[in-house]
Amino acid sequence: MASATVDRTGQRLVMAFDYGTRRIGVSVGNEMLRSASGLEPLIARDGIPDWVAVEKLLKEWQPDLLVVGLPIHDDGSESDMSVRARKFGNRLHGRFGKPVEMVDERGTTRAAKLIAQGQGHKGNYRDRGVDGIAAQLILEGWFNRDG
Repeated sequence: MASATVDRTGQRLVMAFDYGTRRIGVSVGNEMLRSASGLEPLIARDGIPDWVAVEKLLKEWQPDLLVVGLPIHDDGSESDMSVRARKFGNRLHGRFGKPVEMVDERGTTRAAKLIAQGQGHKGNYRDRGVDGIAAQLILEGWFNRDG
């Protein structure tokens, strides 16, 4: 029996990305539970991820929707990184055919660093980043958005 397209809004598995030039934070969460968990970050070379690793991650988790954090300035204007993050989101959609939503990520890195410090992080973010926490905060922010 052929199945019609089912609207899974409200019960989707969502994967979020905190785009960076060296590491791309990843988190996954359930829309119904409105909770997210950080995963191991993807390694990137000048902002370009290992697409095989991305594909493996998507096959493992089978997310219904991808969310990419959009790093914009405090005044709401775009940054060079927001242009690169949009390009990353477009490539995710183009390569894997999953819907992608961009979401304002203002303040998530600062908040992630505060959370990490509370967990005993010593502040060497180059070696031990907070990308997973930032991606988790991006996804939780998306779950709690208006509308």
